[in-house]
Amino acid sequence: MTGRIAHPKVENLIVDRWSPRAFDGSEMPQEDLDVIFEAAGWAPSAYNVQPWTFLYAKKGDANWDLLLSQLIEFNQGWAKDASALVYVVSDSQMRSEKGNSANHSHSFDAGAAWALAALQAQALGYHTHGMTGLKFGEAEAALGIPADHRLEAAFAIGRMGDKSRLPEFLQEREVASSRKPVAEIAKPGKFA
Repeated sequence: MTGRIAHPKVENLIVDRWSPRAFDGSEMPQEDLDVIFEAAGWAPSAYNVQPWTFLYAKKGDANWDLLLSQLIEFNQGWAKDASALVYVVSDSQMRSEKGNSANHSHSFDAGAAWALAALQAQALGYHTHGMTGLKFGEAEAALGIPADHRLEAAFAIGRMGDKSRLPEFLQEREVASSRKPVAEIAKPGKFA
């Protein structure tokens, strides 16, 4: 429980999801990670093209150092204690037998997949922390991402650890944040 207050009809799983930085460094079974990816795969997408790919490493495996090194130094400092690191890549093309065309919603669709991954992780007792603090430009080359794909973001997954694992300045920030009221994020009709 995060102590957050929301309309009682909002699912607790959604309200209780937040993004800690303190992870306990424990091992994550491959089956749990696969379930999280399968849940992400159920996200809606334009024309059902499912334009997402998840590149991942589990703590200590052959890909861990590579994926960790593509985060900016600040994020490396705490993400090193996660159980898994995941990079979200979207395909900017709609691919078919008739040829390729631009996929306007590839980023939107990949974001929906990330949201479902975060919620499934929460349901399994893990936490996630999304990041755009990546070495964009360098990471695409290091991870072999094709030019017609977009590196969207990364996220860390793990069991929450004690905040004392973090530098002092981050310990005070290790709380679930509030959200803007609906009146600030939803407007009837035109933007302005």
